[in-house]
Amino acid sequence: MEIHATTKFVRLTPSKARDLARALRGLPVSDALKIVEFSERKAAFYIRKTLKSAIANAENNAKLSAEKLFVKTARIEHGPQMKRFWPRSRGMVSPIIRRMSHVKITLTDEKPSAK
Repeated sequence: MEIHATTKFVRLTPSKARDLARALRGLPVSDALKIVEFSERKAAFYIRKTLKSAIANAENNAKLSAEKLFVKTARIEHGPQMKRFWPRSRGMVSPIIRRMSHVKITLTDEKPSAK
């Protein structure tokens, strides 16, 4: 059985969060929580929030135990971009693109296959 959780419109660039999400794939939920709780990165806060939401979904909606769950996928997808401008000399501007992300985590109760 698969359990999903999503956090949308996170003010974080996807490239800065993807390597941490990649490290969680295939791990038991307890190990994944330890990794994100002791990481000092901004991405760890949002990934931990989404992971805890997925665990709560599994326990409350699907009646699954958290000890038996594994992280099947942890994806960081592109969200919308805010376009801002920085003033420059002689009346010109430089664009600034503020990126957002969507954090999507899928848990499963089946042990992942060896890679």
